[in-house]
Amino acid sequence: MKLSEQTDMEILQAWRTGSSQAFGIFYDRYGELVYRLSLRILGSQQEAEDLTQEIFILLSRSSSYDSKRGSIAAFLTVLTRSRAIDRIRKTRSQQQHLQKWEQNISLDYDTRNSSLMETLSLAERSEKVKAALANLPDKHRQVLEMAYFDGLSQTEIAKALDAPLGTVKSWARNGLIRLRESLKDSLE
Repeated sequence: MKLSEQTDMEILQAWRTGSSQAFGIFYDRYGELVYRLSLRILGSQQEAEDLTQEIFILLSRSSSYDSKRGSIAAFLTVLTRSRAIDRIRKTRSQQQHLQKWEQNISLDYDTRNSSLMETLSLAERSEKVKAALANLPDKHRQVLEMAYFDGLSQTEIAKALDAPLGTVKSWARNGLIRLRESLKDSLE
């Protein structure tokens, strides 16, 4: 029997054992479903493409699909929907952190008593710090935001992220080192 005539489970197993042809068949069957749902929820082609790729990478590595619980289409729909919602929440959270940061800066620095040059300099520094934070790996940025914007201790962050304390400390340290490196010429 040809690979294209086999069941979804058989094709999925062949894909997981390294068959690029199986991947092609599986993607032809379900790629559009995942992409269109991602696009509808996220509203961005780039984000939908990224999420589609993430879903198929996850599926290739994970054996969480159980054919007894439903069809692969239903599984992919639920997985895509939940991952898309997670992305939306993450984006909102990052925007809220940036707003808090901007508010803290504006409270700490009263522009009414400063010169135009000082105000422009602060705005420029603020943009550079935002850009540097955005370029950090997700876990490093997340730990720094939780520590500095939310005021959480490293122990609290470890609990919130369900990660070992040593790992959180490492992410924070590496994040600060990368932040310092990317800002060292800009903020002197």
